[in-house]
Amino acid sequence: MREPHEAPVAPPPAPGKRISFALAVTMHVLLAMLLIYGVHWQTKKQEAVEVDLVSAVAPAPTSAPAPKPEPKPEPQPEPKPAVKPEPRPEPPKPVLKPDIAQKEKEKPKPEPKPEPPKPAPDPFQEQLKREAEQLQQRKAAAAADRELADLKAKQASAALAGELDKYIAAIKGKVRGNLVLPPDLKGNPEAEFEVTQLPSGDVLNVKLVKSSGHAAYDAATERAIRKSSPLPKPAHSELFARTLALKFRPLED
Repeated sequence: MREPHEAPVAPPPAPGKRISFALAVTMHVLLAMLLIYGVHWQTKKQEAVEVDLVSAVAPAPTSAPAPKPEPKPEPQPEPKPAVKPEPRPEPPKPVLKPDIAQKEKEKPKPEPKPEPPKPAPDPFQEQLKREAEQLQQRKAAAAADRELADLKAKQASAALAGELDKYIAAIKGKVRGNLVLPPDLKGNPEAEFEVTQLPSGDVLNVKLVKSSGHAAYDAATERAIRKSSPLPKPAHSELFARTLALKFRPLED
């Protein structure tokens, strides 16, 4: 409980009241200053302006001797105008067509672009490149050698074939010289024989492989082959064959 002799404590003023009080005081001060300045401005005396008037009366003229008249200059003859030579007409300029004029205009040359720096050569890659080139050259040389060998083989084979044809023709010619044709033979039948011989050309055996259809002609041809022993030898020993397949016709050339 509160003691009876103690005074009551006033509550603290609110913050809004303080701000309102300060604004009211400020407004009153400003209003008083405006009133004082206005009264002082109305009671200030205006200063007088003095103007001095100056008379503008011109002074009296003084007597002076009259000036002598100046002598007039004699008129000089006007110079004749110089005759200007007439300008020569300029020769007409050739009229260029638009396309020709366009062609005659020099096109601006493009500025050369700086070349990028070349990479340093790799010795390992260079070695591989050389080896690949050498291998390619060896392959090309080997292919050329094979082509040449094939060509020579073909030429040799053709030459041997020609010699073989000559060899067979020589045998048939000798047999035909010993052949006696039967009198009742008609047409041009063909008989095929297999002849076995020795390297010396001696006939060992004669076998009828295909009949001509005329028994008398087949028998006469077999007798002629045996009678032609020894048979002619080939010009080249490699053409010799132990067994020969020979075909005969009565009207063969």
